[in-house]
Amino acid sequence: MCNLYTERLSAAEVAAHFRVANPVMSNAGDEVYPGTPGLVVREEAGQRIMQSMTWGFPLRLKGMSPTAKPKPVNNVADLAKPMWKGLAAKPQWRCLIPLTAFAEAEGQKGAKTRTWFNVRGQPIFAWAGLWRVSDEWGPVYSGVMTDCNEAIRPVHDRMPVLLMPDEYERWLHGSFDDAVAFQDRRFPDELIEMARTSELWVKKKAAVAEASSLL
Repeated sequence: MCNLYTERLSAAEVAAHFRVANPVMSNAGDEVYPGTPGLVVREEAGQRIMQSMTWGFPLRLKGMSPTAKPKPVNNVADLAKPMWKGLAAKPQWRCLIPLTAFAEAEGQKGAKTRTWFNVRGQPIFAWAGLWRVSDEWGPVYSGVMTDCNEAIRPVHDRMPVLLMPDEYERWLHGSFDDAVAFQDRRFPDELIEMARTSELWVKKKAAVAEASSLL
């Protein structure tokens, strides 16, 4: 699952890439973690808009205290599952998640480091997402996952459903079968660039939100 990504371009640059007429400033940081704000592009009244939302659908587990904070479900494992199908079947609940890179943890437990991935030749690209309005956190979004390609397999067996610019319209407006087809395909190996780092997965100076993934 993906629990960390970056979006390092300005609001104007993101708006230009995604053809948003009125860019808005976001309260999201350069690095986005589950349960924190992230920038989302969606459509409303036939126009693309940018909006800040919380990354992760709130999930309250059985036995949790009524005052406990819900867990953010930040990854969509299977669009055909009832929790997701109702949203995925309706284009108005699909969105584009702008990102410049995403990370996976690699290494021994307690000393895992960040390995970053980006799309070759694309300073910014999109992750296929779903969104809704929650009672707990207001507008929230989650990213659709798929089986990894060979470029990512040395690090993880799953990866985000990545979209190229000419695929944005199909994700936003296509049928449910179109959406599932994106999740079923394998993203081209040659388009993925990997950068291993010595940076610890969990930063000591910042508390990273605990993530929950729906299997």
